[in-house]
Amino acid sequence: MQRGVSKWAMWSARMVVASTVALGLAACSGEDGKNGADGAPGASGTNGSAGPTGDQGDKGDKGAPGAQGPTGDSGAQGPAGTAKAIRFAPINAALTDAEKRAVYASTSANVDGKDVAIKFETVLRSGQKLGDNVFGRIMKKDGSPLKQADNSDVISPSNDFSSILNVGGKLFEITQFETTPAAMYLTELSQDANGKLTAKSTRPIDFSGVNGLWIPCAGSVSPWNTHLGSEEYPADGRSYETASSASALGSMITYYGLNPSTATVAEAKAVYHPYHHGYVVEVAVDAAGKTTVTKHYAAGRRALELAYVMPDRKTVYLSDDGKNDALYMFVAKNAGDLSEGTLYAARWYQTSASGAANGTADIYWIQLGPSATNAQVKALIDANIQFSQIFETEPQQADGTCANAATGFRAINTDTGRECLRLKAGQELAASRLESRRYAAYLGATTEFNKTEGITFDAHRSRLYVAFSDIGGGMANEPTGSDLGGPNHVQLAKNYCGAVYEFAISPNGTIGSAYVAESASALVEGVQVSYPAGSPWAGKNSCSINGLANPDNIAVIPGYDTLLIGEDTGAGHQNDVVWSFNLTTHELTRIFSTPYGSETTGVYFFPNINGHAYIKAQVQHPYGESDTDMANGQDPSVKQSYTGYIGPFPAMD
Repeated sequence: MQRGVSKWAMWSARMVVASTVALGLAACSGEDGKNGADGAPGASGTNGSAGPTGDQGDKGDKGAPGAQGPTGDSGAQGPAGTAKAIRFAPINAALTDAEKRAVYASTSANVDGKDVAIKFETVLRSGQKLGDNVFGRIMKKDGSPLKQADNSDVISPSNDFSSILNVGGKLFEITQFETTPAAMYLTELSQDANGKLTAKSTRPIDFSGVNGLWIPCAGSVSPWNTHLGSEEYPADGRSYETASSASALGSMITYYGLNPSTATVAEAKAVYHPYHHGYVVEVAVDAAGKTTVTKHYAAGRRALELAYVMPDRKTVYLSDDGKNDALYMFVAKNAGDLSEGTLYAARWYQTSASGAANGTADIYWIQLGPSATNAQVKALIDANIQFSQIFETEPQQADGTCANAATGFRAINTDTGRECLRLKAGQELAASRLESRRYAAYLGATTEFNKTEGITFDAHRSRLYVAFSDIGGGMANEPTGSDLGGPNHVQLAKNYCGAVYEFAISPNGTIGSAYVAESASALVEGVQVSYPAGSPWAGKNSCSINGLANPDNIAVIPGYDTLLIGEDTGAGHQNDVVWSFNLTTHELTRIFSTPYGSETTGVYFFPNINGHAYIKAQVQHPYGESDTDMANGQDPSVKQSYTGYIGPFPAMD
């Protein structure tokens, strides 16, 4: 801008130029120009939100299986199995008259996968003559035969437990006869290559050094290979003192050559006392056949069914057969020697409900008196100790209590009845060993067991098995009946058919034994039935024909989970049998049947006698307990009892 030109002049000039340009544009309108080139794409925008998931499509068809591949090579053979098993071919329950008169057993058994042919083999029958002796003939103390009124020999048809002892390469069988007076016979056996046993000779064993033998029932073989017998139902020491005639003292005096109808009481008491009997009877045999007889007074006195020695060779269980009796345990001071030890009685603490059909209990053991020796107890017997020197007595009141309880009298109820007793000072030893049952009740042990019979032990399971032939009497839930005058420890549902109980075993440091029973529970029970008219079992069977009826002798087949159960029944089953009971499956199999009126006795298992195993079984007094009329018109020989075995089996130890 030049100096001196005014602002108005400058503005005017600008406006003229602008107007000229505008006029020029308005006057010229040519064709549109070409589109320019596309610009570069802009940047992508952000992604939108995802849409909803669609529905799942249908599954496709299954493809065809592929071709099987080639078989692989066989692996190496595994080690041989170690399980043991036995299964018997069952026999039917006797139904026809011929079957009810017969002795028959399983014809085969499968042992460890192999079938074995077996049967019942008779070794001897009562009254059978062998050499100069007659099997089962009863002898007097002087060695002469006991005679009947017609001067014929007294032959017992009541053989019971029969042991087999392998001594110095010879086989001996000891058979005991359950009578009064009683007998044991020693029989030498031969064994052929197939295991069959045959009697070579037999003779009575002399018991004159121990005041004779009284009603030996069941038994066992000790771990040191001796025969352990028993003396059942000894006479009552209290009643003995007041006997007014020799006949009231019983038939045992005939052993001494006395006639009960003509002897005086003084004559009878000069030779006989009830404290002579009721003990464990041990018989040892040497290779020459010489026998040594010992009565173990230290183990106490009772209606001894049997004594069973545990594997420690010290602990012994003893059953007491009768009504309102006890269960005992004797612990010897030295292994293999029953001449000294401590005696206990069981206390039952029921853990099942009152009236339970399958009872359970904890077991506690009460010591009966001090440790004792055979010699100490025998000295009391030899001194002619009497019951009245051991206890004071008074009758129980109607409610089962003692009028003088405040002065030490205690109410008890045992096989000998309801009594109130007070122990005399210093008589603990005499009471515990000569009046074991009474003293057990006096100290608070359980004396309500009924018909306590067989005992056996399974080391594999650590279980002791005990047969109660009849869950009745003091065992039944009858607080105002058989239990009056006692503590009523056992309160089970009554079951005439009986049961086998198992007892758990454990160590007990206080008692000093590794084999103390601590609890009990029912294992298997019989079933009471009433068969309707028209049933083949009606009238003669009050227990199920397919279950137990009054279990008696029992034995374990070690390692084979099998319990053998023999019956002693009258009305339960018309024909007594032996069962095999599987301890795992609880299956019962009937394996042995006996004739009318007989009893199975001495059921026992021998796992290895020179490479063969045997189930010992006897048939006692055929036609003698029931159905006696069925022997009418038969040959008298049908009443002879049987001593024998089921087998032979291969060795099963």
